Amino acid sequence: MRYLLRNTVIYSLTLFLLPQAFSGLKIEGGFPLIVFAGFVLTLLYLIVKPILNIISFPINIITLGLFSFFTNVIILYLLTVFVPNVIVSGFTFKGLSFVGFSIPSINLGIFEAYVVIGLSMAVFSDIFRWMVK
Repeated sequence: MRYLLRNTVIYSLTLFLLPQAFSGLKIEGGFPLIVFAGFVLTLLYLIVKPILNIISFPINIITLGLFSFFTNVIILYLLTVFVPNVIVSGFTFKGLSFVGFSIPSINLGIFEAYVVIGLSMAVFSDIFRWMVK
C-alpha cells in the first residue's frame, strides 16, 4: 500500500510539472485528474512495464539498453488512452542556450513529443524517487 501511495504521489508531482516544462502536454481537469492520472500511471508501471520489458528484451540486448526508454513512451501513450483528458500534441521547442552550449528551436511532431515527454517523465520521476529515499 505504501508503494502505491508513494508512487502515486511521485507520478502526480511529475504530471503536475511536465506541462509547465513542455507545451505539448496538457492535462485538463485540475488536481483530481492529476492524482487519478498519477494512480493510473502507477498501475501501468506496475503491470505493463514488466510485460513490455520481457517482450522487448531481445531488442534491448541488441541496442545495449537504449530501447528501454521506449517502454516509457508506450506507457505514456497508454496513459493518454486510459485517461482521455491527458493530451500529448506536437509542439515547438524554443531552444536553449547555457554557458556556450546552445540548442536551436525545433518543431516536434506527435511522435517526437511522446519521446521527449516520456523521457522527461522518466527523468523527473527518478529524481523525485531519489529525493524520497
